[in-house]
Amino acid sequence: MASGKKVFIIGPGFIGWNVVELLVKEGYSVTGYVRRKEHADGIKASGADVVMGDLDDTAKITEQVAQFDVVIHTATADHLPSVEAVIDGIKKGAAKGHMTSFIHTSGASVLDDGSKGSARSDRVYSDKTRHDIDTVPDDAPHRPIDLAIVKAQKELAGKAKLAIIVPPLIYGYTHGRGTIQLPTLARFGLKHGYVPCIDKGLGIGANIHVLDLARAYIYILHHLESSTPEQTLENPYFFCEGSGDAEPSWKEYAQGVAASLHQAGAKVDSQPRSLTSEELYGDLLGPYTTAVFAMNTRNRAERLRGLGWEAREKDWKQSWVEDELPRVLEEGDTRFGGYAPIGDKA
Repeated sequence: MASGKKVFIIGPGFIGWNVVELLVKEGYSVTGYVRRKEHADGIKASGADVVMGDLDDTAKITEQVAQFDVVIHTATADHLPSVEAVIDGIKKGAAKGHMTSFIHTSGASVLDDGSKGSARSDRVYSDKTRHDIDTVPDDAPHRPIDLAIVKAQKELAGKAKLAIIVPPLIYGYTHGRGTIQLPTLARFGLKHGYVPCIDKGLGIGANIHVLDLARAYIYILHHLESSTPEQTLENPYFFCEGSGDAEPSWKEYAQGVAASLHQAGAKVDSQPRSLTSEELYGDLLGPYTTAVFAMNTRNRAERLRGLGWEAREKDWKQSWVEDELPRVLEEGDTRFGGYAPIGDKA
């Protein structure tokens, strides 16, 4: 079914590189859109072609998108110009009778209730219908871009198939790359002697291993391929959480990181401390600290599970201790200055 179909992946980095490999394995002809030569070499070694460029080169993105059967955006959830360029490319192709499937990567922080670690939410979002996510404020994180895609979906009715995947906290280590949240908490701990949680750390953060997430894109793509454009109009959203009912709070994440650092012999308290002073947010994610480390993002990937997908990789604790923690400890404290993904020196 897949052989001969052309896929364009924008930003095949931590998430997308794994998607590239799965697509190549299934017989798709894959092209990655990358900005660094050293990254391009890795993508080529995985069996894909490469187009060099950055997200602000919108004319190039539009030109490329119009030539492909499938477009997947995994670079960021927050770059509207590149998404608009994708939409323009899809419309350009549609004008010539070309049908494009597009999967955009959003993020579960769109669901956050703004409690900033002070309260646990009882609300669990479902993607079974679009009703739950349609109640999210228009100015929520990532939401303006999601809405631009929804608008384009209506305008392209019958001429394209669009989907939005909404992953939560992503963990794991692949291709020399790691994640954001847990390593950043650890680096903070190595610098200050304790791992922080924001306020009481009561926010609930669902999670997903990057390899489980990568497989989810393939399930969504196959779903789009087997659906009519009219069917895809009903609901573009797909959650992708692997934690199910075992949802950790941000305090529990911090406890896991603190305990592992302490056990490894680092001079870090074995228990986290509440961080209420914004003076130290710069050593986490600056103004985005509460939006990343204190969210309530409870959700269920009902649609993906209905397609046969299931989470099967290591849970977050095992993955952190076995795969990510050793790399953070190898860094020492010379690189620390807030968020910097493991292996990404750009």
